[in-house]
Amino acid sequence: MATALSRLTRRRFGQLALAAGATTVLPRTLFAEVATETPLHGLSAFGELKYGPNFTHFDYASPEAPQGGQMNLAVSNWTLNQSPSTFDTLNTFVLQGNAPPRMESLYDALMVSSLDEPDAIYCALAESVTVSKDRNSFTFKLRPEAKFSTGEPVTADDVVFTYETLKELGHPSLQVVLRAVSEIVADDARTVRIGFSGEQSYQDALNAFGIPVVPRAFFEDKEFDRVSGEAIPGSGRFEIARSEFGRFIEYRKRDDYWAKDLPFARGLDHFDTLRIDFFRDRQPALEAFKKGIITFREEFTTKDWATEYDFPAVTSGAVVKREFPGEERPKFQCWALNQRRTRFADSRVRHAINMCFDFEWTNANLLFGQRIHSNSPFQGSEFVAEGKPSEAELALLEPLRGEMPDDVFGEVWVQPVSDGSGRDRGMLREATGLFAEAGWTRQGNRLVNEAGEAFRLEFMTQGQEQQRVYAKFMETLRMIGIDASTRLVDAAQYQDRVNRFDFDMILAAFSLSATPTRESLTLFFGSEAADRPGAYNYPGMTSKTVDALLAKAGSANSRDDLVTAMLALDRVLRWRLDWLPNINANVHRAAFWNIFGFKDTKPDYGWPVESLWWFDKEKAKAIGRA
Repeated sequence: MATALSRLTRRRFGQLALAAGATTVLPRTLFAEVATETPLHGLSAFGELKYGPNFTHFDYASPEAPQGGQMNLAVSNWTLNQSPSTFDTLNTFVLQGNAPPRMESLYDALMVSSLDEPDAIYCALAESVTVSKDRNSFTFKLRPEAKFSTGEPVTADDVVFTYETLKELGHPSLQVVLRAVSEIVADDARTVRIGFSGEQSYQDALNAFGIPVVPRAFFEDKEFDRVSGEAIPGSGRFEIARSEFGRFIEYRKRDDYWAKDLPFARGLDHFDTLRIDFFRDRQPALEAFKKGIITFREEFTTKDWATEYDFPAVTSGAVVKREFPGEERPKFQCWALNQRRTRFADSRVRHAINMCFDFEWTNANLLFGQRIHSNSPFQGSEFVAEGKPSEAELALLEPLRGEMPDDVFGEVWVQPVSDGSGRDRGMLREATGLFAEAGWTRQGNRLVNEAGEAFRLEFMTQGQEQQRVYAKFMETLRMIGIDASTRLVDAAQYQDRVNRFDFDMILAAFSLSATPTRESLTLFFGSEAADRPGAYNYPGMTSKTVDALLAKAGSANSRDDLVTAMLALDRVLRWRLDWLPNINANVHRAAFWNIFGFKDTKPDYGWPVESLWWFDKEKAKAIGRA
């Protein structure tokens, strides 16, 4: 099943929050124990660092791997204003336009996260970070060898310009990350100090250090917040070799990359070239893979996975079809019903609509049994609540009693289970009853309110596969009297309407961090993000209770406290059903031409194959693709 959106998964934008992992044993120490006024090589909000100051590379990296070759990638995730279907700008830092995925490979940040720890970051552009006594200020000493692709050094002035500009003009996601930054000062050419307001959590502070740094000089005669066909220079591993708007982009590894032998970069990014071709429909993209034009593809369409991978190259072994374990962080695929349109504002309406989706029938008849029915927006993580609240959860929930459904204090909400017939009459009677309680009654073959207005629901999508999978859902909604329809729009129109919240219902998919911050959670669930263009609060939900629990999660002083706050939040979200959890998979289903080498064990909290894998000449020679 294809997802509508897949964002916040890349490891270079907001590196701490967007790509993290877990060690075997997680010490429950606090950030308060981190040394102050001492240059450090890394930071962690809750746990000790896995890698010491003299580490040579991350464990999941492969310094011995051969270099060279090309990966033609069908992207499965993207971030900020990026689109997998088309692109019309090379500025990925603003809301306007559609940028190509993997633009982040052009840029480095002060610090980067590892993929095998939950909340640890390590120095990158910075060679050290020093925490002030009050822990509200962080001083970075930049590496003298750090250079942009233009050959100019990365200076403290560039960092100041980047942070100040992105806080004012950047994509809303970046603005939120930088909101608690109160000052950024260049003490000298290689020393920059970032101060916070004191309202931030340590998770929020560390998240801000993964912001990509851009050169001030490039913008001396240019406006920052504009759509542009000119790439902003970066200090990262790759540069753009060739591109054609809407068709393809090729990223070329820089021979002069300044950090290739440093611990945070060593043993990663082995391909000389990464190429992305753009297709407006899934079928042409699949055919391009079969022909070998694309060499790696993660498959989200269950029908294709079950029926399309029997072509000769698969039979001969030239193409490998394989499942890989999913990451151990929250996986988020949910319906968003737009509460800015008052007919969706009543939670009884949202519960009723959810009951009309017969997962059991859909999974058996359309999804080839390959999906699970999600109960939570935090599916796949330790933040999924079970049973009744614990004493620790009740300590957070009791002061908010009366501001949330009483059901929150009992068993946690779980998805209804149908009889699998595709028309479970008991569930549909219950759904109709909930509509009636909310003021919508059957009049002829329509559900209407007291004013005689019909209940309308338009599902907006950019994927024909979603039309196929959810056609039965739409049919069921019509059967109980809803004027339900599906509107298929192109990628540019889809993104524009989503940014302006101009829709009834969409299906959205994200992968969140193993250590969510208040700022990142606010983008999805916070009242202040309800009407912020470019934010991810697609339902337009507003709740003082949810906001209070977001604050608790954001101010957690230990991982135990964070988990407790997230479990309490999960309970409230699931009974409110602002986001309707939909379907999910606990594995990656990938197909690739047998020309790649890789470690069998993948990191638990990130899987950037274009960075971890390499070109294997012997394998390629064996199938005639050397």
